[in-house]
Amino acid sequence: MGDILDPDVLDADTDLLRFATIGSVDDGKSTLIGRLLHDAKGLLQDQLDAVAASSARRGHEGLDLSLVTDGLRAEREQGITIDVAYRYFATPRRTFIVGDNPGHAQYTRNMATGASTAEVAVVLVDARNGLTTQTRRHVTVAALLGIRQFAVCVNKMDLVDWSEERFDQVVAEILRIAEQLGIDTITPIPLSALHGDNVVDRSGSTPWYSGPTLLEYLETVDPAPVGDHTGGRLPVQLVVREPGEGRPIRRYAGMVHGGPLRPGDPITVLPSGQTTTVAEILVGADPVEVAPPGLSVTVSLTDDLDVIRGDVLAAPEPPMVTREVEATLCWFTEQPFRPGDRWLVKHGTRVERAIAREVVSRLDIEALAHEEDAGELAFNDIGVVRLATAGPLAVDTYDADRVLGSFVVIDERTDHTVGAGMIRAWS
Repeated sequence: MGDILDPDVLDADTDLLRFATIGSVDDGKSTLIGRLLHDAKGLLQDQLDAVAASSARRGHEGLDLSLVTDGLRAEREQGITIDVAYRYFATPRRTFIVGDNPGHAQYTRNMATGASTAEVAVVLVDARNGLTTQTRRHVTVAALLGIRQFAVCVNKMDLVDWSEERFDQVVAEILRIAEQLGIDTITPIPLSALHGDNVVDRSGSTPWYSGPTLLEYLETVDPAPVGDHTGGRLPVQLVVREPGEGRPIRRYAGMVHGGPLRPGDPITVLPSGQTTTVAEILVGADPVEVAPPGLSVTVSLTDDLDVIRGDVLAAPEPPMVTREVEATLCWFTEQPFRPGDRWLVKHGTRVERAIAREVVSRLDIEALAHEEDAGELAFNDIGVVRLATAGPLAVDTYDADRVLGSFVVIDERTDHTVGAGMIRAWS
């Protein structure tokens, strides 16, 4: 393995992998990320000094590597990860964005947010305890979010005397879940995040293991694209008006996804259904000939149409316009989700009032089976629901498009996000 590279000197063509660490509280996610960065020489001296000082204040001998990502004072005082902490590093083979996600049940919403942009999930499992209910929930949410590549790190193997039999038992358990969830690839790795075995360097304690270390896996895994199988889409974030000859020029700002946009492309404006073509695409003040997915741009159109924030500019084969969707919903609050309840739905850049029509089913996390006639979704439940919105939405299925196939549910009284949905169908 090579040393970690400074992100400022990375080549623009360097391969990028986004991965999320998930699992139950205290299974070692923060320690693993700290160990990965430390052993691959990805920490600067001032970061090491800060971790050493924090470790000393907490009475630890040596470095407590979990503090590399637990940056909030409240997190350090409680000894748990609360919010998603992102870190960026690179090796000569690949650049990485890693999200250290909270494991506590209270912060499942934060975990779902952190995993929503990941291509690979790194699942931490304590070898002594096996898969907890919260680990099952995290794996289920990650699978629902479209992740199909999972590295299962059976951690704290040193506490079970590096038992191959115990490792095989945990792997058999995760494989059963993977089959039920339709997960494509599981790569199990026995390791000790605390001591660094099989994280960056191969361990002498596992002569029976011939697979990759975690860093070797991350450098070589080939993730399938997640939810990006449509034509170009631009949810309008902002309408920009500029002085022009005779009348102002209107441009529409947002991030491209689904596919590229080019000047001259035919465009449908949704939900109105008006059609036009792309006149010009700007990045900052500079015109470009192609805008790939992930690029923030401003677009002008050949016709002067009534386009507002929340509209979608879509290439041919546009999304469906509907007022009622069926979705898989992850529920994040103590207040149940029940038919007849009213919420706000944020979809892309559009916000609409919505009413809960039906709870079709609730997922039993232990059995991974859907229970019909559940009636409601409680805190941390996952289920299939039907929602109706006051205004029309331009939607894709989540499998086809992560952006227009997803939404969040907001409590209008508190402005808190209370649920996250993945669209399955519409009517």
